Amino acid sequence: MPTNFFAILTAALVPLITGYIWYHPKVFGTFWMRIAGVNEDKIKKSNMLFIFLFSTFLSILIGMFLQFVTIHQFGALGMIGGDETLAKTSYTAFMKEYRMAYRSFGHGVLHSFMAGIFFVFPLFGINAAFERKSWKYVMLNAGYWTVTITIMGGIICGWYALDGFNFTTPK
Repeated sequence: MPTNFFAILTAALVPLITGYIWYHPKVFGTFWMRIAGVNEDKIKKSNMLFIFLFSTFLSILIGMFLQFVTIHQFGALGMIGGDETLAKTSYTAFMKEYRMAYRSFGHGVLHSFMAGIFFVFPLFGINAAFERKSWKYVMLNAGYWTVTITIMGGIICGWYALDGFNFTTPK
């Protein structure tokens, strides 16, 4: 099964772009600094090159995960143990019929948005409760990640719909 690394690498840039906008001082940046306890001096003392490189690496991992959230054919492959050459005829018939089903930007957006609401938001809520952070902090950061992974999932799922990244069916 091919992994579309171009789609994942492109999607991995989304957190940097949305972060630049979301956390810009004219949007939520000043508010975020106040509720997160960050100041300009602390930001200036940080190693921004490392932060951007490490963030990009982690965003690639998020993209790798989102392909399983948004593309259902990965689940079908998982049901047969991941080796298409050992698949039974029922798998072959299923993939012939559905190999391109539900592959669109919109479908990726839907599933990634649900992951944001039902996975990202609870993670931030739990951490914030133990860290004694405010619900404003939770909503701001979970909102950023929900918007971000929603766009990432749309890119990944939509890009898989392009020719050349189809799931194969065993012969």
